[in-house]
Amino acid sequence: MTDRAAALLVLAILALFVADAFWLHLDLPLFLGRKLDALIEYLAFWR
Repeated sequence: MTDRAAALLVLAILALFVADAFWLHLDLPLFLGRKLDALIEYLAFWR
């Protein structure tokens, strides 16, 4: 992955979070936090 592609990806993700905060109201940070917590619990089980 080139630096330009990585920067565009980061900007796209940030734009999604900004759009969620102002217009979409989907609570994406909360959703992703819950999914990350479930993933950590799942991986801890297999440890």
